[in-house]
Amino acid sequence: MGTKLIIDTDPGVDDAFAIALAALSEDVDLLGVTAVYGNVSLESTTRNALRVLQLCGRADVPVAAGAARPLIHPQPFRAAHVHGADGLSGRSGALPEPDREPEPGGAVRLMVSLLEAADEPVTLAAIGPLTNIALLVAAHPEVREKIGRIVVMGGGLGHGNTTAAAEFNIWSDPEAARRVLVEEDLPRVLVPLDLTHRCAVDTAWLAKLAGTGPVGAGLEALTPDYLASYRKTLGWDGIALHDAVAVAEAISPGILRTESLPLEVECSFGPGRGATLVDRRRAAVRNEDRSGSTVEVATDTDLDGLRDFVLARLTR
Repeated sequence: MGTKLIIDTDPGVDDAFAIALAALSEDVDLLGVTAVYGNVSLESTTRNALRVLQLCGRADVPVAAGAARPLIHPQPFRAAHVHGADGLSGRSGALPEPDREPEPGGAVRLMVSLLEAADEPVTLAAIGPLTNIALLVAAHPEVREKIGRIVVMGGGLGHGNTTAAAEFNIWSDPEAARRVLVEEDLPRVLVPLDLTHRCAVDTAWLAKLAGTGPVGAGLEALTPDYLASYRKTLGWDGIALHDAVAVAEAISPGILRTESLPLEVECSFGPGRGATLVDRRRAAVRNEDRSGSTVEVATDTDLDGLRDFVLARLTR
C-alpha cells in the first residue's frame, strides 16, 4: 500500500498539518500516531492528535500517549507562546471531538506491536521531542530491524529557534536526541530549521487550503496564533510547516535533497545546550573519528514543488 509510517508527535499547529498530510495520502499506510509532551502537555498533544485524525476521517488509526517529560532533566518551558495554550492557537474546538480514547498501554507498546506485525520496514516520522523514540530503541532492540529509517524534524545548522543555538524539539530533550541521532546505528534523516523556514507558506497558500473543503478549512482555522508568532520570525505573513516538511520526506523519499554529515548533540548546561553540531568541512580535512555520528541532513528542495506537494495532498 505504499510507505508504512508511524508518526511520533506533539501537536502543535505544524504537527496537525503533518498528521493530516500522512492521513490523507493514499500511498501511505499510516499504522499509528504516538504522542509526546512538547509544544503543550501530553494530555493536550494526545487529544490534539485524536482530533486531527477525526477531522481527516481516520479514526481507524490508533493513537497512544507516551512520555510526559524528558528522559533526565525537566523541560524548562513549553511553546504555548507559539502554538497557543491548547497547542492549536486556542482553537482546538474548531476540530471535531474524537469519539474514542487513546490505546491502552502507551506509545512504546503501540510502536513495538506495530513494528512486530509489519511485513516490511516501517518509517518513523519523529516530529516532536525524541523521548519516545529513544525509549523505544533503548528498551526494544529487537524491533530495530523493522525500522526502515527515522525522519526527524529538528535541529539547526548553527542556530536555533528556542535559544540562539537550539531548535525546540532537540532542546526539549537533548539526551534523547543524542541517543537517537548519534548513538544509534539506524538510517536517519534530519530535517532542520534552515530548510523548513525556507519552505514557509504565505496567507494566500493558507486561503487556498481553506477554500478546498472541511479539512482544509479546519486546518487553516488553527493558524491565527501561529501566524502571529511567525510574522515576527519570518518578517512577513506566513507560517513554517516544519513537521509537514519532514513528513513529506518520510512519505516521498528524495523530495528533500540531503547530505551525509557528521553530527553531535550538545548536552551540556551552557548556552549551547540542545544545539546540533554539524561538521560541514570537506571530508578531506575533517577528522572523521572525532566528528560524531553521520546523519543524512536535508539541505535543499524544490521549494514551490514542496509547497504544491503538501497542498495537493491536503486537498484530496
